[in-house]
Amino acid sequence: MATTPSSLQRALAYRWLWSFALVVFIADQLSKLWITNRLALNSYGPRGLTIFPGFFNLVHVGNTGAAWSMFSGRSTLLALLALGTLVAIFFWRKHLGLHQTVPQICFGLLCGGTVGNLADRLRHGHVTDFLDFHFGDYVFPTFNVADSAICVGVFSYILWSLQQPAPVESNK
Repeated sequence: MATTPSSLQRALAYRWLWSFALVVFIADQLSKLWITNRLALNSYGPRGLTIFPGFFNLVHVGNTGAAWSMFSGRSTLLALLALGTLVAIFFWRKHLGLHQTVPQICFGLLCGGTVGNLADRLRHGHVTDFLDFHFGDYVFPTFNVADSAICVGVFSYILWSLQQPAPVESNK
């Protein structure tokens, strides 16, 4: 007679996902807390902190949009999209390969970042961004720890999936 795994066993099966998500979420929230305690909102440019002149600054801006301020002013819609993404990952976890370590790490980064930015949207109505890079005349869009984790997680998962063998088709 087969026994069904307990809730704890099922949760522990995803320990890498939970661990990475928790680390990203905590790092994201602590870094945002540090910025909000050091710089006033919208402290961009000379009101920010110059770390490497002409290259890297710490600023404090509120982004109501997504990456590159796309969908600006649509924070509620983006919060719903984030919730939908988390729910979809939960329901499709077996199809996403989350029984394996590498996908768990990738989705841990993605989920931790998603929850970090979602927490900002729910608490402040915007996401706190503070990492400001300049490359000559080009100013890269300001971002945060959660954004970085999301990008690394998605990119890593795509690379991992491209290395997986193609599914074998059955002739039924």
